[in-house]
Amino acid sequence: MRKTYLVTLLATCFMSACGGDSRPEPAPAPVVTAPVVTESAKPRLATLISFGDSLSDVGTYAVGAVKSLGGGKFSINGDSTTLNPALTGLNWVEQLARRLGLPAPCAAQTGLDGDATLGFSVPVVDHAGCLAYAQGGARVTHPVGPTHKLTGSRLGALTVPVATQISRHLALSGGKFKADDLVLVMAGGNDLLYGLEVFAATLLATGQAAGQQAFDESLAAALAAGASNGAAAAVTIRAALAAERAKPGSTDQSVATAGITTAAGAAGNVAVAQETVHRPLLLQASTAGLAAGAAAGSRYASENAPKLVAAMDTAGRELVALVKDTILANGAAQVVVNNLPDVALTPTGRAMDASTQALIGAMVNAFNAQLRTALAGEARVLLVDANALTQDAAANPTTYGLTNVTDAACNLVAPTNPLRIALTCNATNLIPGDVSRYAYADGVHPTPYFYNLLTNRVAQEMGKKGWL
Repeated sequence: MRKTYLVTLLATCFMSACGGDSRPEPAPAPVVTAPVVTESAKPRLATLISFGDSLSDVGTYAVGAVKSLGGGKFSINGDSTTLNPALTGLNWVEQLARRLGLPAPCAAQTGLDGDATLGFSVPVVDHAGCLAYAQGGARVTHPVGPTHKLTGSRLGALTVPVATQISRHLALSGGKFKADDLVLVMAGGNDLLYGLEVFAATLLATGQAAGQQAFDESLAAALAAGASNGAAAAVTIRAALAAERAKPGSTDQSVATAGITTAAGAAGNVAVAQETVHRPLLLQASTAGLAAGAAAGSRYASENAPKLVAAMDTAGRELVALVKDTILANGAAQVVVNNLPDVALTPTGRAMDASTQALIGAMVNAFNAQLRTALAGEARVLLVDANALTQDAAANPTTYGLTNVTDAACNLVAPTNPLRIALTCNATNLIPGDVSRYAYADGVHPTPYFYNLLTNRVAQEMGKKGWL
């Protein structure tokens, strides 16, 4: 019964997908040739500073049990180039630093605030001289992101927001960026994912509550109909249903059983205990619950989906303000901002229904529109279209040497991968076969190979702008 009327609602919930084994012959990776720029026109780049989320995190959570499991970054972890040259274990920030001949980035802060019994409680440490501030789960300004302990996650990710990351750097650098700093910014994905998670959970709860209420009302009325005093019997049956539903661990079946037992005890209603009598009544109540739950869910979605789009518009405005008012205003001369990739084309996005994918698209577009409108004209900002890259790679994978753009390369099933995300993925827990040129490590995070494609795109655009 509950399962039936929740089917429609569950279709919109946040899901992830993994598996698959489609491997066309890999094409060579695109070669990036930067435009020729005279030496005098090139800025001197000495220091790389990065702000953002898991896509730029170089090891905030490479501690405790995460480290012992061979993880720490949101990709296929570890240098496994002896197995396959593409398995570098490096994300785009690390690859870009290597490309530019700059020191390897190190996490500005490490630690976990999660379940100590699982090895996820590790003291937070700030590392002097490390300028990679990006953290998995970080949002633009809100301190609670996905896998933060306040979400109920046992991992206890720190999720320090981008706004705080920047202010911390300024506090350590005398309030200024240097002329030879290269500042990297990439954020917004967790604002989208967190919003979707809350939306899906509330949608489910709203539909479930409405469905249960309709089920109980329908069943109580139907079960009482044969009693000598139907009105009195209905009151008693409703009370029995409510009492059973309030019990921890109760199920629709146990609720129905309580109602049937109570109904059969009413004068003139003993026949209702027979399955041939009460079974049609249960089916009727289930149909009522399904309809009510779907209607409530639909109302909630239509009323609240626009709010998610508006929230992403706000997050985009906030990121723009951070770039302009706290990065550029404090002396940064070269700032690379990657816009938000097309989340609907990730394995997680593809697992959702068409209406949810459309909602994701609207959320991404609202965020990126703010960046495009406000930053495109800034001479000291290079806005890189990561969104277009993900879309083109999904449409033309072989052009980019990709062998799979729909499935996760990592085995996301416990106990092989206890966290079921790329943070604890490495060469020992991949799915069978050659996954080195898959686009995604898990539901949303790229493989080192796809990070290399993003690095290529950033380097290409830097070259065009005369920064390389």
